[in-house]
Amino acid sequence: MIATDLKISVPSSRLGRRWHTSTFRWLSIYAVVFVLSSMSLLSFVELSVTHAMEREADSGIRWQLRYFDSLDDSDVSSDVGRRIRRERLHSDYYGFFDSDGRHLAGNITSIPPGLTLDNIMEAHSLFEGRTVALRQGATTPIVRVIGERRADGTQLVVARNLAEVEHIRAELIKALILGGMLCLAASLITAFVLSLRQMRRIADMQRATLQIARGDLKQRLPAGGGDELDMLSHLVNYMLDEVERLMNEVKGACDGIAHDLRTPLAHVRTLLAGITDRARVFGDERLEGMLAHARLETESLLERFRAMLRISEIGALQRRGGFEMLSLQRLVDDLCNLYRPLAEERSIRLQNGMTAVPPIHGDRALLFEAFSNLLDNAIKFAPNGGVVCVELQASTAGPSLVVSDNGPGIPEHERHAVLQRFNRGEAARHVAGFGLGLGIVSAIMRMHDFGLTIGSANPGAVMTVECWPHTLE
Repeated sequence: MIATDLKISVPSSRLGRRWHTSTFRWLSIYAVVFVLSSMSLLSFVELSVTHAMEREADSGIRWQLRYFDSLDDSDVSSDVGRRIRRERLHSDYYGFFDSDGRHLAGNITSIPPGLTLDNIMEAHSLFEGRTVALRQGATTPIVRVIGERRADGTQLVVARNLAEVEHIRAELIKALILGGMLCLAASLITAFVLSLRQMRRIADMQRATLQIARGDLKQRLPAGGGDELDMLSHLVNYMLDEVERLMNEVKGACDGIAHDLRTPLAHVRTLLAGITDRARVFGDERLEGMLAHARLETESLLERFRAMLRISEIGALQRRGGFEMLSLQRLVDDLCNLYRPLAEERSIRLQNGMTAVPPIHGDRALLFEAFSNLLDNAIKFAPNGGVVCVELQASTAGPSLVVSDNGPGIPEHERHAVLQRFNRGEAARHVAGFGLGLGIVSAIMRMHDFGLTIGSANPGAVMTVECWPHTLE
């Protein structure tokens, strides 16, 4: 089946997803940028602090090398032993080796692989030492190490423990990570709270928009936020004011024309009836035929004006003002009983299929009028001896009424147009009518928020009324 523009729907889940709001998106982007910036800052601070403390360690090692440079070669071994015995914090390590690398003194038992040794008196010019893992019994401390080769070929290595540097760096990283997580959480909470406010405003706008789309042009979008949404609301409200004014002017003009012309046409019809009676007295059959044709055309015009005024009247009714809970089974049964004699007159078999459905909320008189138009059209376009089916069905969404016939049907490209005023399909040109019946049905469906679809019975037309509210897409 091809749905008309009366059948409108939207996924309700999408309307409730707050992460689709621009506020949440922008604050989420901000949070991501903040996290990346924090990680970059963390890396920069970590490198800067580590490099600064390594420079401090290198400076302390160089001062010690300068001290050892002032000693005789024979005194270095004993001084290394004395320093190790006085070391309580295990922050400095020493190693003294002969020219072949054999250990002579100190708690560094081997020269770290790849360590470049400076010549004596040149260690003070070394800007940076080297960070290595020093094997020290059961522990492997991370140290900063500098070495030199003395004049007699012996080798001296001095190292400083970087445990304090590592501890400070770890605490700094922990503080930055914790602070970043707190800021990120605060950003996301703020985004959620602000998105709640925006979603409330958007929900209010959605409700107003749905009412406007359903024909209540008195509704306006809520304003007062003082932001771009508020500016958009003011623009839309101004546009709605103009649309309502223009529509009321056009509607008033059309209704005025229809109303004003209906009385003169009624007078013309009465005069034609009188003239026909006089013509019958004179026995002028040709004049009598012309007057009968004029009366038929006048009746046609009056019917058109009555249908136009009826559509305007339905559109102007207070929305849901006269609605009540009603039984569709009883309404459809009354409808079939009313039209069964008309169908039998043309030997049309009127089939009625009923399924138990729950009551609906609507205006019984208006729905009876709409369903009557659908059934009248089905009988009108069904061939003599044909079949018209009226089925009341139940679905998970609600009840639906299906009216089908085995007539010429409505081509797919005409299904939208036939719901407009004065539009008739090509197959209906030979049948009396004005093209306003389905316009009345459309107006009543819009008033009830029901869906109307036109399909094909191959051959014939299938008109389906979905008797449950259809929201706007």
